[in-house]
Amino acid sequence: MLDEVTGFVPVNSLTINRSAKPASINQTMDTSNPAVFVNGGLLHQFVGRRVRVVIQVIRSDAGSVIGKSTDDHQLVIKGSPTHPLTTYVEVIGIADSNQSIRADIWTNFGDNFDTYCYNQLCQLANGEYKHLFI
Repeated sequence: MLDEVTGFVPVNSLTINRSAKPASINQTMDTSNPAVFVNGGLLHQFVGRRVRVVIQVIRSDAGSVIGKSTDDHQLVIKGSPTHPLTTYVEVIGIADSNQSIRADIWTNFGDNFDTYCYNQLCQLANGEYKHLFI
């Protein structure tokens, strides 16, 4: 029931379910195999490991995509996306070399993306604030 003057529901008329239990974060988020935030310059440190990178798609060939990382390195992403790609794409996969990734997950990030901020995130996630990232 709304208060006629304020238009709000009075607090004393709300029912609170005190027996409800909060959801556990482990029920919705898999942390067993995290992907490290990287850019092209950091990729060589994580060869053989699961990484995540944002690229600007340059061209798509059969079985691979050529892209430019947020710090202007050319990367080869191996695999075939299951949907059409936008200009910017996040790829999660295994780093094959200092210039290539075997993609598991492709996520479109649209046609406009702040590459500077993402590049700064990569620096923080692998530097002084590494402990804040999984």
